[in-house]
Amino acid sequence: MASLSCSADDLAQLLGPNTTNPTAAAAYLCSQFSTISDKFTDTAYAVDSTYLLFSAYLVFSMQLGFAMLCAGSVRAKNTMNIMLTNVLDAAAGGLFYYLFGFAFAFGTPSNGFIGRHFFGLKDVPTQSFDYSSFLYQWAFAIAAAGITSGSIAERTQFVAYLIYSSFLTGFVYPVVSHWFWSTDGWASAFNTDNLLLGSGVIDFAGSGVVHMVGGIAGLWGALIEGPRIGRFDHSGRSVMLRGHSASLVVLGTFLLWFGWYGFNPGSFTKILSPYSSGSYYGQWSAVGRTAVTTTLAGSTAALTTLFSKRILSGHWNVTDVCNGLLGGFAAITAGCSVVEPWAAIICGFVAAVVLISCNRLADKLKFDDPLEAAQLHGGCGAWGIIFTALFAKEKYVNEVYPGKPGRPYGLFMGGGGKLLVAHVIQILVIVGWVSATMGPLFFALHKLKLLRISAEDEMAGMDMTRHGGFAYIYHDDDDDLQKPGIQLRKIEPRATTPTSV
Repeated sequence: MASLSCSADDLAQLLGPNTTNPTAAAAYLCSQFSTISDKFTDTAYAVDSTYLLFSAYLVFSMQLGFAMLCAGSVRAKNTMNIMLTNVLDAAAGGLFYYLFGFAFAFGTPSNGFIGRHFFGLKDVPTQSFDYSSFLYQWAFAIAAAGITSGSIAERTQFVAYLIYSSFLTGFVYPVVSHWFWSTDGWASAFNTDNLLLGSGVIDFAGSGVVHMVGGIAGLWGALIEGPRIGRFDHSGRSVMLRGHSASLVVLGTFLLWFGWYGFNPGSFTKILSPYSSGSYYGQWSAVGRTAVTTTLAGSTAALTTLFSKRILSGHWNVTDVCNGLLGGFAAITAGCSVVEPWAAIICGFVAAVVLISCNRLADKLKFDDPLEAAQLHGGCGAWGIIFTALFAKEKYVNEVYPGKPGRPYGLFMGGGGKLLVAHVIQILVIVGWVSATMGPLFFALHKLKLLRISAEDEMAGMDMTRHGGFAYIYHDDDDDLQKPGIQLRKIEPRATTPTSV
């Protein structure tokens, strides 16, 4: 916001000769103008900080959505386990992101690879970063960890969750976010002094930084662990191990939908930023447009999945629709701020096709991901990065990323192919970095026998064997396959014969 300025000397001349002590009067008036200007500046900081904090609360509420979605997608005998891992992602992530992650991601000044300041939030706040910035970015970091936990659900030792979650939020994810979001990052669109291919990477809210990182990490975890017992039969055919509660899946999906309005629009981090003074159009308009593109992409993906699965399987499947919806959200996250609403519909449609295709490929390769997290976040996230390079609009790119006019923009919008090349590079380096860090970690845990639980524990369920008891009384479809032991059944009401009088 432009500050008000006042010169006592200039104002004294305007007061005229009839004014008693015009210099003193001018100085007084200027001091009042300065006070008003300071109040406007304070208000701008307060509004922007409040907006960022509210967005952080929305993104953090997505953890509850993840928890409900995960709980509903696994069998009832593992409910307590998956809920505990979601709590762990937030708690361990909070500590390690505070100690190391935020510094590695945004510690400036630094080099293009990794941040070097703000460890333990030392020297925070600054003019660029307040405590609200840390809270918002922490909520993003634990979202990436939550994605990975879904891929390796129902068969992973608790200690493995502790190790991978801390490593992912404290090091792996922050380095990627530094590359693409820090003003010093080698591929960041905010690094106007040294833009990759003249454009940098436009990954506004993290289709690559958050979703691909979490999805690729989950891919390696699930590959190294192998599928759950019973997921594929002896002939290699896929066997559905259905989650125990569609209600929890739907509840989790709506909570994630709600939180995404902090995830995408909140990534502006500021709202009180006019593009031209005195106009109805400003960053607040871009925030609203981002919420609209997010909604349209998710909605289109949900409907596309609904009818596609009906054609393929003959059923109207609510859990598939929920995953399709989330796939549309994951895809639009990169370009939500720089594309037109009509383009978001295309994004959502293709995201649904990508997710269905990835799931069919996973079945052929005997890859088992209970929440389809690797396919959804990895596959749809990669599509979202490509989509942005195709449909980013010149006007919106210059508004959202000011300071470097003439940037390349979407290929299909007349902006050339440089942005597309930059985004292909982003996909490749994310896959390479996460594979080089999380792959060896999961492999080491596997060799140390710290990754997968025993077959006996897996069949009985981790709630009973690892967490002291079941979440609630239940009957799973695969109970008949279990070895002799404790088995719970549904108790059906008995039919009673009325007594004759």
